[in-house]
Amino acid sequence: MKALVYVMPKAGVLDPQGKAIGQALEGLGFAGVQDVRAGKVIELDLAETDPAAARAAAEAMARRLLANTVIESFRVEIA
Repeated sequence: MKALVYVMPKAGVLDPQGKAIGQALEGLGFAGVQDVRAGKVIELDLAETDPAAARAAAEAMARRLLANTVIESFRVEIA
């Protein structure tokens, strides 16, 4: 079973990578981009067959390793 973990900086946390992407987009002529936040997507292929158990496992992995919960938030999707 596949689990997708989306990790993003929390609101109010500086995001220098997002800022750099926003400036680069502006420099390339893409007008109207007001803000950019950069995060990451982690795809997990789990042996678990129960969706609830797969979600619980992926959330535990995100809390313990995949996201720095002090400055990042995450959400899990089961595919």
